Amino acid sequence: MEEEKLVGKITHYFPKVGVAVVKLEDTLKVGDRIRLKKGEREFEQTVESMQVEHKNIKEAKKGEEIGLKVDQKVKQGWEIYKLTNN
Repeated sequence: MEEEKLVGKITHYFPKVGVAVVKLEDTLKVGDRIRLKKGEREFEQTVESMQVEHKNIKEAKKGEEIGLKVDQKVKQGWEIYKLTNN
């Protein structure tokens, strides 16, 4: 059974580059499995690329705003959950 924990919300999306700006409410690392949700729509992906001020980072902490490469189109207000196996 997978558990999910809210780690952030999307505040902006850049469709040309497929990058979402995320305000973090918890720690997020490259390699984490995440689920992105808004209403009935959702998808899962692995965190492969994160940036702060155009610099690649491996880990981001609560309160930071990061750029996150996403596999599908998203919009402001989407929520991001970190998945963990129980």
